[in-house]
Amino acid sequence: MLAIMKRELLSYFTSPLGYVFIAVFYLFSGVFLYLFTLYNQSTDMGSVYTGMFFVMLIMIPVLTMRLMAEENKQKTDQLLLTSPVSLPRLVMGKFLSAFCILLICVMIFVVYGIMLSAFADVNWAIIWGNIVGMLLLGSLCISSGLFVSTLTENQMIAAIGSIGINIAFILVDSFASVMPFKFLQDVFYSLSFYSRYNEFTIGIFSLSNIFFFVSVAFVFLFLTVRVLEKRRWA
Repeated sequence: MLAIMKRELLSYFTSPLGYVFIAVFYLFSGVFLYLFTLYNQSTDMGSVYTGMFFVMLIMIPVLTMRLMAEENKQKTDQLLLTSPVSLPRLVMGKFLSAFCILLICVMIFVVYGIMLSAFADVNWAIIWGNIVGMLLLGSLCISSGLFVSTLTENQMIAAIGSIGINIAFILVDSFASVMPFKFLQDVFYSLSFYSRYNEFTIGIFSLSNIFFFVSVAFVFLFLTVRVLEKRRWA
């Protein structure tokens, strides 16, 4: 697993993808910090985190589109599938490589917190809550992106498919509002990704929200393993 993770991490930094992804993430977070926090002479970064929610839904598919699609295109997937590494370890290695890139990006908010604390009191509970929220949301997006990347050898199709799934995550609230029966509305609202993420932006730590994101990410990783198992024995 560690060998796969190191291999994928190295591939991110031997191509422009890793550097561009981190730079664009820092750019958006910096612009949001200036517009919503510094410009208003405030230490409240709630709107910054809300903005990054939508940025991550679009950016992470770009990070994950190559994880398996490139292997499929170059036919190196057969080497991986016949290697002594188990499929769950293979999938987790690729997942962790993208997660490490995301972690590098998200930790910029610790720097922002330190900067703001030099001028005013900062609520670190909210900052750490949002960091946890972004990592959980990112984990979900990485796992879904990895799953889609496994299904195709075209990186653009993998990216577009992943963005489509992420948009579906956002639309859960819209579906809930048009449900004809209250119990259906309650079901859809309980599956709301945005409302669960939004609780982190105001510093609310909820074990149910953490379990929700981890569970959905696990489902996508499990489906990825199943697809690879089917391909191995095909």
